[in-house]
Amino acid sequence: MSRRLPLGERETARTACARGLLRTGVVEKTGAVLSAAVLAERVGWAADLVSGMAAGLLAAHWSAVDVGLLASGVDAEGRGLPSNAWMALRRLGWTTAPADGIRVNDRIVRMAQEQAGRLLRSAKWRADLTTGVIETWPADPAKRTPGEWDAVREAVPEGKHLPSGVIRSRTRQIAAFTGTYGRKPADVFELEAAPRAARMLLLSACDGQQATLARGDDPGRALLRLQLPTRPDPRSYGDWAWVACPITLPPTVPPGALLHLPTLRVRSARVHADLAYTHAVPAARSTGHTVALGVDWGLNTLLSAGAVRLHDNGTITALGAGAQFRTAGVLAKQHRLRRQGEQLHAKTDHYHRLINDTESHHLTGKHAMLAEEVRHLSDRRSNLNDALARSAARWTVDQAIAARASVIYVEDLRSMEARGMGRTLNSRLSQQIRGQIVDRMRHLAAEAGVAVVTVPARGTSRHCPRCLVPLRHRKAPDRPTTPGWKWALCPNLDCRWQGDRDTGAWQRIAARGLTHQTKTVIDRTSNTMVIRSVVDQLEATAVVEAATTAPVCRDRSKTGPTRHATPRPAPRRRGAPSPTGPTGPAGKRPEGHAHTGRRQLPRAAHRHQGVTTISTPTTRRHRPRGAALGAGFHLHTHATPPRWAEPLPDPTVRMGSLS
Repeated sequence: MSRRLPLGERETARTACARGLLRTGVVEKTGAVLSAAVLAERVGWAADLVSGMAAGLLAAHWSAVDVGLLASGVDAEGRGLPSNAWMALRRLGWTTAPADGIRVNDRIVRMAQEQAGRLLRSAKWRADLTTGVIETWPADPAKRTPGEWDAVREAVPEGKHLPSGVIRSRTRQIAAFTGTYGRKPADVFELEAAPRAARMLLLSACDGQQATLARGDDPGRALLRLQLPTRPDPRSYGDWAWVACPITLPPTVPPGALLHLPTLRVRSARVHADLAYTHAVPAARSTGHTVALGVDWGLNTLLSAGAVRLHDNGTITALGAGAQFRTAGVLAKQHRLRRQGEQLHAKTDHYHRLINDTESHHLTGKHAMLAEEVRHLSDRRSNLNDALARSAARWTVDQAIAARASVIYVEDLRSMEARGMGRTLNSRLSQQIRGQIVDRMRHLAAEAGVAVVTVPARGTSRHCPRCLVPLRHRKAPDRPTTPGWKWALCPNLDCRWQGDRDTGAWQRIAARGLTHQTKTVIDRTSNTMVIRSVVDQLEATAVVEAATTAPVCRDRSKTGPTRHATPRPAPRRRGAPSPTGPTGPAGKRPEGHAHTGRRQLPRAAHRHQGVTTISTPTTRRHRPRGAALGAGFHLHTHATPPRWAEPLPDPTVRMGSLS
């Protein structure tokens, strides 16, 4: 198979990853078929050998000298180190070997060196950040002065654009160490232990002597061949055997994509494969945008998005009224699971203190049962977060495609901190999966050639999108008895704009991105497009002008005689009874034009869902109505349809003050 990907005009190569599953395997020498459990056992034996050697390398070289030498990119003789981590470690002479009596080939050692090298390289940034914070330690760690902020940003590499939250979190970590040991740590290697080596197989570090991957006749299937041990402690090369594992490729993998060797992980007696592939996508540009989608984050209304257009004369107008992605029900369930997890963790820790490493303690069984329940609850939270991230990202990219936008502007998530709102609300804000949503958003937007750019978040919800005057926040006019600040009102008498707070925020984000698009740069650490700072001269032009075009009405003047309409006879009756509803009695009378599907959605799909919304309980026990009817996740996720037509006049602009 050719390893070159043909590219057309204005196309670029993109490497993505998809999930796969190894369900069975065949031993090539004997023809024996391996079940999923046996295959997972053998892959686990190989992963244990790799993780053991990787852990030894991490423990031996977890120091400032070795990490700095690896991150410098040159060896002792001044030659440049290879980009592959396992090759760089071998150039430096950092080798490893299995336990005595264990026989593995050189490719198994490569995977251990690759995993350890990646972890050691990633520690360099944390080491420099920790050293800079320690050297410029403030007088009051809870509150730095402006001069102390300037000093720490000068001491940290690229600290000028580093979010304050990153520095504060590292400061709190060092302060906790100081409170425990009575002194500050010397560096990050004293502050943190060596990272744990994951139980996985990085087949990308191997060649054809350990693993191969090729497509079959069916473009949706591939065949993975790899050597696996036949026992947990292989004593000779005869204890290794070639196993052929068919893989069903996910539908997201294009037929012409180049497949790379996957990464194998064992979880719940199943082998998961992270399939990397390279394919051609439209190239996303950083400048030259005229239509942009602005995305604002909220608490219960997770996303608010809308499109704006930059005209030739420099003016910016909104396209439609925007849309919202509301997930109050899903987020309420997420936070209920979080509170339940906190209670289980507290109880498990209490049992652990009571047991005190006593094997024959009568609470050992309960402790194991609670630990298993904690793991199960963590899986539920992880699956819910993953489903929410995928759904929200898919909705956002669909909004951009429908509006024909070439860029999506989102707020810089790293500058958002949950402070000063109470313990419960701070926890809810800090545990929202915004970062995971943006990662999914970049993944899906790259398929359509749409750029995703982060912009500074300061002032987007505070200032008016039309005159940049600070807004006043009031109760929503449709909910006058509910306290809050969702409705924004401009105090400028020449503007008097008012609307939903999130609507003004996405307009400000999109307008700021379009006016600052020439300031878009590529972040070297994350390889993403960012706008680092706001320029006052450009920000003064980031205003969204009101729509001046009135809606065009159809001419309804009379041009001829009115057509005679005959009285319609009664509809014909069907001879067979109509289908019964989900709760209706059987044997209904024949009726006319009755809809044969579900007559209406469950009541939970229509009601307002607050932060504490739960399904309606019955008289005896709690029975979620949505789950009983099979609605599932999307019963509690609501998205307003996009309206990308010509903007209609806003009837609330001249309403005046709500007071």
